[in-house]
Amino acid sequence: MLKPGIHQSQSSKTGLFLLHKPFINGNGTAWLPIWSKPSFRYTHTNIHTGSITSNIKAIASTATEKSIRVKAVVTVKPTVRGFLSNLGIERGLDDIKDLLGKTLLLELVSTELDSTTGLEKDTIQGYAHKARSENGGVKYETDFEVPIDFGEVGAVLVENEHHSEMFVEDIEIDGLPRGPVKVTCRSWVHSKFDSPVKRVFFTNKSYLPSQTPSALRRLRKEDLKNLRGNRQGERKKFERIYDYDVYNDIGDPDKSPELKRPVFGGKDHPYPRRCRTGRPRCDTDPLSEKRTNRFYVPRDECFSEIKQLTFSAKTMYSVLKVLVPSLGMVIGDKNLGFPYFTAIDSLFTEGVNLVSEENQEGFLTAIMPRLVKSITETGGDVLRFETPETMNRDKFFWFRDEEFARQTLAGLNPYSIRLVTEWPLKSQLDPAIYGPPESAITTEMIEEEIGGLMSVDKAIKQKKLFILDYHDLLLPFVSKVRQIEGTTLYGSRALFFLTKDGTLRPLAIELTRPPMDGKPQWKQAFKPSWHSTDFWLWRLAKAHVLAHDSGYHQLVSHWLRTHCVTEPYVIATNRQLSVMHPIYALLHPHFRYTLEINALAREALINADGVIETAFTPRKYAMEICSAAYDIEWRFDQQSLPADLITRGMAVEDPAAPHGLRLTIEDYPFANDGLVLWDAIQKWVTDYINHYYSDPSLVESDQELQAWWTEIRTVGHADKKDEPWWPDLKTTKDLIDIITTIVWVTSGHHAAVNFGQYAFAGYFPNRPTIARTNMPTEDPSEEEWKTFLKKPERALLQCFPSQLQATRVMAVLDILSNHSPDEEYLGEKMEPSWGEDPVIKAAFERFHERLKELDRIVDERNADNSLKNRLGAGVVPYELLKPFSQPGVTGKGVPYSISI
Repeated sequence: MLKPGIHQSQSSKTGLFLLHKPFINGNGTAWLPIWSKPSFRYTHTNIHTGSITSNIKAIASTATEKSIRVKAVVTVKPTVRGFLSNLGIERGLDDIKDLLGKTLLLELVSTELDSTTGLEKDTIQGYAHKARSENGGVKYETDFEVPIDFGEVGAVLVENEHHSEMFVEDIEIDGLPRGPVKVTCRSWVHSKFDSPVKRVFFTNKSYLPSQTPSALRRLRKEDLKNLRGNRQGERKKFERIYDYDVYNDIGDPDKSPELKRPVFGGKDHPYPRRCRTGRPRCDTDPLSEKRTNRFYVPRDECFSEIKQLTFSAKTMYSVLKVLVPSLGMVIGDKNLGFPYFTAIDSLFTEGVNLVSEENQEGFLTAIMPRLVKSITETGGDVLRFETPETMNRDKFFWFRDEEFARQTLAGLNPYSIRLVTEWPLKSQLDPAIYGPPESAITTEMIEEEIGGLMSVDKAIKQKKLFILDYHDLLLPFVSKVRQIEGTTLYGSRALFFLTKDGTLRPLAIELTRPPMDGKPQWKQAFKPSWHSTDFWLWRLAKAHVLAHDSGYHQLVSHWLRTHCVTEPYVIATNRQLSVMHPIYALLHPHFRYTLEINALAREALINADGVIETAFTPRKYAMEICSAAYDIEWRFDQQSLPADLITRGMAVEDPAAPHGLRLTIEDYPFANDGLVLWDAIQKWVTDYINHYYSDPSLVESDQELQAWWTEIRTVGHADKKDEPWWPDLKTTKDLIDIITTIVWVTSGHHAAVNFGQYAFAGYFPNRPTIARTNMPTEDPSEEEWKTFLKKPERALLQCFPSQLQATRVMAVLDILSNHSPDEEYLGEKMEPSWGEDPVIKAAFERFHERLKELDRIVDERNADNSLKNRLGAGVVPYELLKPFSQPGVTGKGVPYSISI
C-alpha cells in the first residue's frame, strides 16, 4: 500500500573513507563520505513539506539471546530516467553505496506500545544492500535481529541513500513468529539529498481509524497531515503534496494577449478544482498561473516512466508535442478544406508525408507504429490512418439517417438523448435577449413526418418522442463564437421518433441564431427529404448538430463528467483517507494516472490554442461552455447510471424489472449493458463496505471518512457546496451509493465515452468536430445561393473541418481509443490489500465472475437479430462495456481508472 509517510531523523555523523583511484582531488587522493551506523532518537522537527514527529528510538540491529533473525527483501524497479540509468558522477557515488551495502535504510515499526512506558517501541534499523537482479527488478536485502517481544510489524520506514529516486515495488519480511509480512509500496522514494525526511509504508492490512493499532495511530494522522502540505511555494517534482486550486492555467497571457482565458472555478465560471502546482502568477495577468514546461502532479501519480513505451499517456504526449506541429508544417494553410470526399479517403490509403527534424527521424514510427509508417525509398515518415471499423463495415455508414439515430443509443455519446415530456418545445432563455422562445419545429411538421400514425400528444403520452437538445446551452455563446474566423454556431435541437421495431428515426432539426449585429432572431427547422435541395440542407443541418454533439461529448460527457469531476475525489482521498483506510484501498485503483492525464489535458488539449480550441466549434469559448454545463447540469446525485437514465426520462423505477428499472427504449445498448455492469459494481462495493462497517454507526463516527466527504463537497466542488442535492453520509447505504457512483464514473462511464472515439469519429464526416460555415438559407446572397445549388457537395465539405483540424483530431482520437499492453481492467486483478482478507478476497472473486458473465451477455445480445440497435448489415456491434480487452484500438474494455 502506498502513501507518503515522512519521518525525519537528526543527521548522522559523517566519516571519511580513503580510496586510491575513483574520485581524485588535487593532491591525488580520493575522499568519499561514508555514514556511520546511526543510533539516534527522532525529534520534533518541522519540515516545510511536512513531517511526522516522533519520539521513537531507532536502534541498530544486533544479535541477543532474546531476539530472532528476520530478513527483509526490497524489490526496486528499473526506470527510464531513474537511478539505474543515471550515468553521471552521482551514479558513481550510488554504486559505491551499493558496494558498501548502504543503499536503503530500513526501520521496522511495531504495532504495539511498550508495556512499561506506554510509548511507541524503538524501531529496529538495518541497511539493505544490493543482492541480485531478478524478474525485471533489483533485490535489496538486510537482516534484522528483532526482540521476541517486538510484536507485529505495522510499518517500515525507508530512507533512500542514493542521489536519485527509486521506485520501490514491495518489501517482504520473513522470519517473524506470525509468518511473513508483505508491504506493497509501488511508490517513488525520493533521495535523502532532496529531502531529509523518511517514507513510511504501512503493511497491507486495512483499519478503520478507530481500529488502528495504538502504536500506529500517530503515524497515521501525521502521514495525512504531511500529504496536505502547507499551500506554500511551488511544488517540486519529488513531492507528493495534494492540494486544490482553480483552473487558472488554461490561458497563456504572457505569450500573447490573445491567449488570455478566464479563471475557471469561482462565481463567474463555476468549475471543479484541480491539483495545486504553486507556480508563480503571470506577468501580464495576476489571476493566471504561468505555464511552465512542467505541470506538477504528486509523484506517485506519474507512473508512466516505469510502464512500456506504448503507455498511452506517453504516446499522447508525443502526438501533441511532435506529430501535431509536424502536421502544421506539412499543411501550411490551416483553413484549407478537403476538395473531394476522395481526398478524405486518401488519409486511410496514401496518408500525409511528415516533416521530421534530423534527430527525430524514426521516432514517431517507433512510438506510434499504428499511425506513422516509414517510407523505405526516402527514409521519411508518413501519417496513414487505419480504417475505422465503422467505415470498414460500411463505407457509407455516416450518410444514413438510421445510423445517425442509432448512435444516440449505441454510439460515442449515449448520454445526451432524452425523452420529450412537454410540447410545444420552448426555450427557457430570456426572450428580450434571445428572441421568441417558441420552437420552429411545429406540431403539423411532426405529425406529417410520422405519417399520421398518431398525434404529437399521443406520441408524447406513449413516450415516442426523443431529443438531442443543445439549444439553450449554446445559444448564449452564438454571437461570441461567430466573431471568430473559420467557425460558426447555432442553438440546436434534433427530434427523433421511436418506431415499432425499437429503433429511432430522425424527424427534424432546428437551428437558431439569436438577435445580433442588428439582425432579428433567425431560426429554421429542417426535415429529411427526397427533394435534392431539401436533402442537402438536411445533410448540412445534420453536420451542425453532429458538431454540437461532438463538442458536448468531448467537453461535457467525457472531460467534465469523468476526468474533471474525479480530480477532487483523487485529491480528497489522498488528503483525508489514510492508506490504511479500507475505503482508500477500495478507491485507489480507480484513481491511477488520472491526475497525470488531466495535467496533460491542461497542457495541450483544453488549453488556449490547444486541440479542442483549434478544432471544435466553440473555439476559445469551449471551456466557458463546459463551465456553463457544470453550473446548469452537473449534480452528484445524478451521476449514477440509474439516476442519469431516470433524469433523462430513459427509464423509470420498477421493482419488478431487471435492475429495478424499466427502460423507455428497450433496445438501448449502452443502458442495457451498463446496468449489468452497474449492478456488478454495486454488489462488490456492498460486500466490501458491509464487511468493514458491520455496525452502521461506524460510518458517522469515522472521522477520516466524514472529512473526506466534506472536503469533496465544500472544497473540491466548492462552487456547488451549498446545493441541497448532495447526499448525506450517515449510513452504510449512503456510503455504498456514493462509492458505487464514483467507481462507475471512473470505469463504466469513462469507458463508454472514450474507447469508441476512433471507431465512431475516426472517419470525421460521421462526427465532425466543427461546422465552419452558416447554413445556406441563413441570409444568403443571390450568388451564395446559386453556388450552393450548383455544387452542394462543396458546401458540405467547406462546412466540415479543415485538413489540419481533421488530421490533428483523428491522430488524437486514435491514441485516446487505445489500450496499452499493461492496461488494468476492472475486476481483472486483485489489489494486494484485498487479498489479505479472506472475506474481501471471496467478494472480489464473485465480482470477477460477474464481469465474465457480462462479457458473455454482451456477445449474446450482439447476436440477437431482434435487437436492431446492436445488429444489422454493416453495423458495428456494441461492445464498449465489455469488461476485458486485448491491447490496441478494440472498441471494448473497461479499465479501473481514467488513465487516458
